[in-house]
Amino acid sequence: MSPASEPAFDGKAFVRTLSTSPGVYRYFDADDELLYVGKAGNLKKRVGSYFLKPRMEPRIVAMVSQIARAEITVTRTEGEALLLESQLIKSLKPRYNILLRDDKSYPYIYLSGGEDYPRLAFHRGARNLPGRFFGPYPSTYAVRESLNLMQKLFKVRQCEDSYFRNRSRPCLQHQIGRCTAPCVGLIGREDYAVDVRHAQMFLEGRSSAVIDELAGSMEQAAAALNFERAATLRDQVAALRRLQAQHHVQGASADMDVIACRIESGIACVSVLFFRDGISLGTRDFFPRLPLDAEPADVLAQFIAQYYLERPVPRELVVGEALEDEAILAELLAQQSGHAVEIKTRVRGERAQFLQMAERNAQASLTQRLASRQTLGARFDDLQKVLGLDEPPKRIECFDISHTRGELTVASCVVFGPEGPDKSHYRRFNISGITPGDDYAAMHQALTRRFRKVAEGEGAKPDVLLIDGGAGQVAQALDVLRELGVTGIEVVGVAKGPGRRAGEETLVLADSGREIHPGSSSPALHLVAAVRDEAHRFAISGHRKRREKARERSVLEDVPGIGARRRAALLKAFGGLAGVEAAGVEELMQIKGIDRGLAERIYAAMHP
Repeated sequence: MSPASEPAFDGKAFVRTLSTSPGVYRYFDADDELLYVGKAGNLKKRVGSYFLKPRMEPRIVAMVSQIARAEITVTRTEGEALLLESQLIKSLKPRYNILLRDDKSYPYIYLSGGEDYPRLAFHRGARNLPGRFFGPYPSTYAVRESLNLMQKLFKVRQCEDSYFRNRSRPCLQHQIGRCTAPCVGLIGREDYAVDVRHAQMFLEGRSSAVIDELAGSMEQAAAALNFERAATLRDQVAALRRLQAQHHVQGASADMDVIACRIESGIACVSVLFFRDGISLGTRDFFPRLPLDAEPADVLAQFIAQYYLERPVPRELVVGEALEDEAILAELLAQQSGHAVEIKTRVRGERAQFLQMAERNAQASLTQRLASRQTLGARFDDLQKVLGLDEPPKRIECFDISHTRGELTVASCVVFGPEGPDKSHYRRFNISGITPGDDYAAMHQALTRRFRKVAEGEGAKPDVLLIDGGAGQVAQALDVLRELGVTGIEVVGVAKGPGRRAGEETLVLADSGREIHPGSSSPALHLVAAVRDEAHRFAISGHRKRREKARERSVLEDVPGIGARRRAALLKAFGGLAGVEAAGVEELMQIKGIDRGLAERIYAAMHP
């Protein structure tokens, strides 16, 4: 009998115990690994379709043959079931579900709150600061362009608070007409608040209301014979009108996202065009992980549920395929967002043109992905031959070290698979407790911290471990793996060739000590070099961030009794850290709140 007709557990008996309520069901295999999460308007009917139908799709047959047990969660409505299904898929990542791999947080424009002179800034990460967040934007480029535009139109400051508080004269942004210099009092609090309000209205999509307000203010200024002010407002209105006209030609006439999907050779690409208040914010492509034989409509339904249920959703979603649960999904998104949401699949005119554009983008990105995947696959196959492996590696890790004369050493670990870099598994290690400049000790510490978890049964083990360096660094890797009892990893050193020329690298095999010179035309060496260069880039960027953070840290922060207020007062009074360093104890005592004892501690800290 086939596995489908003889499942791993008695599916028919399980179905008889179910109610007709809506809910979510989960299937597990014999190792208790989650296979699939699904939602149902009628649990008995939906789960029964897996075990009572005489014929099923091959992917369903493959999954059902592995089911060892099942669980259900009953919900009040089908909408709640859809929401729970989406949350479980994102958190548990079942093998047979369509998974949206999009761990990177989205950029926002941040307007600070609780200040007399708020600032606009780029923001990525948790939105727990006081103030307002506008977005999300599809790319950092879209945020940077918007911030650049805001500086020209409304001149709201974008500098850091520490920089703002310690200015004694206007900065370059004021001199080139992009800031009104609130730091030195060249604009009053009320006038600045008006600029902030206009910027906020513009970011909310109310550009027409901003134009109307500015036009009214221009007329009032002209009537009061304040022609200079009127001319400034006239230029601002003209710039806004030009921008509005330009963007309405390029964009749509509504807040909407246009979504298309293309599938080929087991890879799906979902392309999204973002429009807000008639302004095109650009596009973004997604490559969700697919189960076997997925259809574009399935991918789009899962994409919308997983993507929009945690993000602001526009009033319109134009989709390239009819969705099975379109009405339920639209209702749930409306409840989440607080406004009506329409999902449209049959469109004409402007929307049809945008949908065609999204479809072309999806196809072009998919073609490019397939081409790069084929190239990458050939490189992995060649690496198998060069290293003499039984099969192509599925996971490659590479370590590198970066420091400046031994200062603030950082080790990087990057991960590559058959589909390219897996950035969600990249890691950096801040190295401490070693002799400055001892790269062997740094590598030993980083590898120990990484593979201790593997030895404890946590985390994935690489098939190939690349070490940027020769025999000495390879020996460190072997020592660590031996100490931790980790086996089954092919350790390879990547030593630079004569004159450090690209394409002449030597691969040092740890198990035999043999050296291989693949040559500049070798696909395997191209792969190794790409992974090594990515590890190098990741290590350098981490070291630079650590170095910049250390340099930004003031010596005053380490002085007991000096908090943020006193530190700001000192820097403002003496014009910066150099001025504090040049001041004597008596001069330091002139600052409010600093007595002789504290002044002496400050002086001692500045003159070690």
